[in-house]
Amino acid sequence: MISTYHRPQTLDEALTLLTQPNTLPLGGGTLLSKATADSVAVVDLQALGLDSLRVSGNELQIGATCTLQSLLEYEKCPLPLKTALKLEAPLNIRNTATVAGTIVASDGRSPFATMLLAMDAKIEIIVNRQSKIVNCGEFLLTRPSGLITSITIPLNTKTAFEYVSKTPADKPIVCAALAQWNSGRARLTLGGYGMTPLLAMDGTEADGIQEAAMNAYHEAEDEWASAEYRMNVAATLAKRCLDSFT
Repeated sequence: MISTYHRPQTLDEALTLLTQPNTLPLGGGTLLSKATADSVAVVDLQALGLDSLRVSGNELQIGATCTLQSLLEYEKCPLPLKTALKLEAPLNIRNTATVAGTIVASDGRSPFATMLLAMDAKIEIIVNRQSKIVNCGEFLLTRPSGLITSITIPLNTKTAFEYVSKTPADKPIVCAALAQWNSGRARLTLGGYGMTPLLAMDGTEADGIQEAAMNAYHEAEDEWASAEYRMNVAATLAKRCLDSFT
């Protein structure tokens, strides 16, 4: 339950407020507005200008409070990422949910986080008033405290996203995301299971991509699917991703 609401006009003011106990940043409010037994103070980030979308060289810089729908509609957003965004949440949620909030709240079933992990996205975060850059994989594993200000993805890569879900409205049971750089580097990630998406492969070429997908999901069993099913589907989806580049 939100007990106190702050709307700072500067980033410095927001950082000061966030040092107070039981105080959390508020982006789109899709999570913090839900009823809970705990009382929290929130710091609304809407007035801080953190919602920009900007191309810089071969990178797309995404402001932390940019909504999922704004990113989806942006002309420079890669098509596979658009597909992942559509699966992440329905339209009404995408219109309010922010990219930073979605990353912070994500688990292994998040198509958006799976795609960002494949693209080796970089996350700018302010901790103790010091700004630092962490890669998406490190952030998802460690969930560091601090305020995310931007996310950067490469635009000079080939990307692909494939998935299987029970219904079009469901998040995937298995999804695969692949990014390949001009150097030959290829990153395959898998979503649909667990606490975070899995990095199945990061190498100089995509040989053995199906085996990598199967090995990554050899214990991926839950109420949605067996490990054997996920292993076979992950291998198929990984190959589809790779084939889409040819």
